[in-house]
Amino acid sequence: MGKSNSNTELVKLLKKGDMAAFDAIYNKYCHKLHAFVLRYLKQQEDAEEIVQEVFIKIWNSRSKIDIYASFESFLFTITYNATMSLLRKRVSEIKSKEYLKSLQQVNDSVPVIDELQFNELNNKLSYLLDQLSPRQKEIYLLSRENGLTHKEIAENLNITESTVNNHLVAVLKYLKCHIDNSLAANILFFYLFL
Repeated sequence: MGKSNSNTELVKLLKKGDMAAFDAIYNKYCHKLHAFVLRYLKQQEDAEEIVQEVFIKIWNSRSKIDIYASFESFLFTITYNATMSLLRKRVSEIKSKEYLKSLQQVNDSVPVIDELQFNELNNKLSYLLDQLSPRQKEIYLLSRENGLTHKEIAENLNITESTVNNHLVAVLKYLKCHIDNSLAANILFFYLFL
């Protein structure tokens, strides 16, 4: 609860244009966001660019932030959207093949996909996530996008760790059952669950 309260106070100050509050939020989250983006893009420069872009957006839209909503969810949603936008841009560039090969060199298990496959997979995932119950989707986002542990999710939502685990197991089974082919499934689970 302390974390939530401290965020609320910082966000209230941020909405008023308090630079000290902005700096405190930046220092609190910049490393978490950098690690989160790096999971998707595998490039230090890209991750740094995204984190800077996110905090610029936070500052510019500070007056619109809802202090009663989860600031962390808001922050990681902006980061995820910016990351996906940059990834789509990279995939669609002329040198997309070279870029994807560079990802594969980082880890030989990375499946190489083209732009069409990526867009198809991304659209499919968005559709499937919208079919989940609100609680399942919330737990999924906190785990896979915000990078929270099962214990942290349980504390945030006031539920048990076993409940968190059960929901995530159900979500993974659901997604796996509804992905059409093995290549798409491998790509999906590499990007989302490793």
